Amino acid sequence: MEIKKYEDAASVTLIVAGRLDTSTAGELESEIQNLSEVSSLIIDFSGLEYISSAGLRVLLQAHKAFAKKSGLKIINANETVLEIFEVTGFKDILDIKA
Repeated sequence: MEIKKYEDAASVTLIVAGRLDTSTAGELESEIQNLSEVSSLIIDFSGLEYISSAGLRVLLQAHKAFAKKSGLKIINANETVLEIFEVTGFKDILDIKA
């Protein structure tokens, strides 16, 4: 998995590519935990091929952390990832823009 980070005055965007699974979820979790001073987080999944339950757990933790701030948005998820969000009910929890 590869993570690129872009910051501006209002938010941070993380561009995640590859597979978000048990072996890589900790990397994304650490990256998000280091953003404690940020009010808004955007995660761009345009390059994400797969997400496992470990990845979903990281997103749920991020959602809880940023719900008290300006929020978390997921953008550019492909059909496979969107289907996982739909089947698991995450589509109803997270702010997802395909």
